[in-house]
Amino acid sequence: MAASSTSPTPQRRPRADAERNRTRVLDAAREVFRVRGDEAQMPEVARAAGVGVGTVYRHFPSRAALIAAVGEQRQAEIVEFGRTRCLPSAAAAEGLAAYVEHIGEVLDAERGLSASIEAAFGSTEPTGEGRTQAETVAGQLLARAKEEGAVRADAEVGDVVMIVCGLAAVIRHDAGDWRRYVRNACAGLRPQGAPGGAGADRV
Repeated sequence: MAASSTSPTPQRRPRADAERNRTRVLDAAREVFRVRGDEAQMPEVARAAGVGVGTVYRHFPSRAALIAAVGEQRQAEIVEFGRTRCLPSAAAAEGLAAYVEHIGEVLDAERGLSASIEAAFGSTEPTGEGRTQAETVAGQLLARAKEEGAVRADAEVGDVVMIVCGLAAVIRHDAGDWRRYVRNACAGLRPQGAPGGAGADRV
């Protein structure tokens, strides 16, 4: 007599549902922190996401963990913009300026989120893989711009990092026109005597 065989029971896919909920929470949290800043609390995020607060805590065990995840999401999107919109630029120096300007646009639009990140961690500077990837994009743009003769030979990725840190401070303290700051800072990367560059003759 042949042994009876049983078909495996199809497994449900809770992971897909869980991932959808996690994404909903992240997207909602980003908007809530953008609008409410450091005053935003977990129940507000849950309401905005249309889930229970327990669901929020299942994915993010603390408010700090949620803020960190939202910050990582933002950083990943900045890196993706650099890869897809700036690296393909015909002129690398223009691509680099567009990269820095995009960072300014994001920070300007999400001041409340930046304030939440700073309150939770003492700084808004990205860390870990997100920072490494962002600096890689900047380094690739900088290397190409050097080959094109559009930036100084001694320019380094660290210079771009300092420009971005200054940009964040200008926006955070509302210290002036941040777009003007980006233009002037990027001009400082150009070779001596280049049009609009450091050391260029002024009228």
